[in-house]
Amino acid sequence: MWRKLVLLVAMSLLVTVFAAKIEIFSWWTAGGEAEGLQELFNIYSKLYPGVEIINATVAGGAGAQAKAVLKTRMLGGDPPDTFQVHAGHELIDTWVKTGFMEPITFLYKEEGWDKVMPKGILDIVSYNGEYWSVPVNIHRANVLWYNKKIFEKYGLKPPKTFEEFFQVAEVLKSHGIIPLALGTKDGWEAAHAFETVLIGKLGAEGYRGLWNGKTKWSDPRVTDALETFARMLQYVNSDHAARTWDEACALIVEGKAAMNIMGDWAVGYFYAKNFYDFGWVLAPGNEGIFDALSDSFGLPKGAKNRENVINFLRVLGSKEGQLAFNIKKGSIPARTDIDKNLFPEYQRSAMEDWLKHEIVPSVMHGAAASESWVTEFKDVISLFVARPDVKTTQKALVSIAKAQGVPQ
Repeated sequence: MWRKLVLLVAMSLLVTVFAAKIEIFSWWTAGGEAEGLQELFNIYSKLYPGVEIINATVAGGAGAQAKAVLKTRMLGGDPPDTFQVHAGHELIDTWVKTGFMEPITFLYKEEGWDKVMPKGILDIVSYNGEYWSVPVNIHRANVLWYNKKIFEKYGLKPPKTFEEFFQVAEVLKSHGIIPLALGTKDGWEAAHAFETVLIGKLGAEGYRGLWNGKTKWSDPRVTDALETFARMLQYVNSDHAARTWDEACALIVEGKAAMNIMGDWAVGYFYAKNFYDFGWVLAPGNEGIFDALSDSFGLPKGAKNRENVINFLRVLGSKEGQLAFNIKKGSIPARTDIDKNLFPEYQRSAMEDWLKHEIVPSVMHGAAASESWVTEFKDVISLFVARPDVKTTQKALVSIAKAQGVPQ
């Protein structure tokens, strides 16, 4: 009898040790993004019911905390089975060029993704003739969100220029409404907002030039952007240092603040809170420009559950996966063959703009510059929020570009 019991225990242990599983690492914990991730899990579980999903999320918008955890794991030889990474420099410079990833070109060929994703997206997930990750979405970073009821109450129109922004902000301030909601707790949010100011002052070509040396960081338009941003900061909530991006969006939902400059993951947050009294325009001066980024997942070398990862990547790139995820997340599919009429109004407008607006890469979300440059950019602008010294900050931005090998 005891031998049978021992055998059963041993078999149970073997099943536990060798049970099919997949660890999926991301920073999607806020409203909208968590729901989008769950949609992907639901589809995966339906297709592969015997696989246990380990949801290894690390809270913090834009990967503020997750990237440090991921780096420790990757360098320590303990990679997650797959992980969220911004397509572009963040992916290629940080993990591909350094030899930590497997190419997944075979999946693109098998699934036909190279036929249904635009060249711009294919280019940023490519290196040395291979594809390295699957983009699950396209986000727009340069959106100004506003509370429609507040604007209607005071007879205001959403601002499209900086001059209009300051006019609206003065009216709102006079009525005790926070003009611009901001959360800077995770360190990246102010740099995100400043990115849109740079675009507004330099235009698409001038902004792109900052990252390849065609535009100098000493340019008077950068000075203007810093001066304008310093002025904008006079209209933000006093507790911004204690709030994350989604907690800043909460001020819009609660009717305490009127505007917020944030990526369109804010839509997913609004949906998750059952808040639909929001409107949107592009950030001041950003008309006709699409500030783009993309979340993607790849196949790390040494992934413990390689086949399960490959199947998860198939879900990410599928029509079903991209539709279910992006409706919840507020972003739009990386695929171009999904009916836009299946999406809510904001995503439909973004899908149309993606095809006709001029595309620029988001720096704060890993598309425009190396991760080291992004980190220093973020830190300099965070310091600027605390001490808005235009001259010192501009010198620091010039020095960072020089250190990155970009002529100034």
